[in-house]
Amino acid sequence: MKKIVLIPTYNEKENISLIVHAVLGLSSDYHILIIDDNSPDGTANIVNTLQSKFPDRLFLESRTGKLGLGTAYIHGFKWALAKEYDYIFEMDADFSHNPTNLDRLLEACEQGADLSIGSRYVKGGKTENWPLDRKLYSLGGSAYTRLITCMPIKDPTAGFVCYKNKVLAAINFDTINFIGYAFQIEMKFASWKLGFKIKEVPITFVDRKIGVSKMSKGIIKEAILGVLNMQWQSATGRFVKSIKRIRVNF
Repeated sequence: MKKIVLIPTYNEKENISLIVHAVLGLSSDYHILIIDDNSPDGTANIVNTLQSKFPDRLFLESRTGKLGLGTAYIHGFKWALAKEYDYIFEMDADFSHNPTNLDRLLEACEQGADLSIGSRYVKGGKTENWPLDRKLYSLGGSAYTRLITCMPIKDPTAGFVCYKNKVLAAINFDTINFIGYAFQIEMKFASWKLGFKIKEVPITFVDRKIGVSKMSKGIIKEAILGVLNMQWQSATGRFVKSIKRIRVNF
């Protein structure tokens, strides 16, 4: 089974070599695709150098500018589907997601889940080193999302995820509109509405030690309005109709 970890980057020079070695040092033969948004700190140059060490397992897609997390992942999804990967992961570059938990997400999918989520808010999950405002934003956002959408996911904004190929192949990416927290919510909402089986796996999320957080007020606002829009479209029957990829589009 082919497995690839998608890691979007913008100014991650301090972390990128460490995270690449950590993931590729695991025993499960993961591949990595870095989607770099023209990082001015030279992140892509470091990846280019590392590719000589891992020529068959490390790949780089360089984009023209800072285009947003959601579009980076969609770029990576399309690339991975074209290469026929069986399991496609989302993961941050800053070690907030422990690479060793990739195996636990993989195991959940191998045991029957179509989509597994590294969750902070199921039993056994937790966060470390987060300031109070981040905790409040995250917990409040998760509760708000569940209240509005009735989606049975305790950590809908989680960014540590494993998709089976068939889940991503079923979604029309042209209808996924959001770039921050709302992107993560929208992808899970789409997967749930399409009837795929979702499993949350407890993890410890550790706040980044190096580099700068990409969180902003705009991302939070997008999530609040995005959840309302998704639920409105779902209630009117438009959401599933728009996200479902028509077979002739494959």
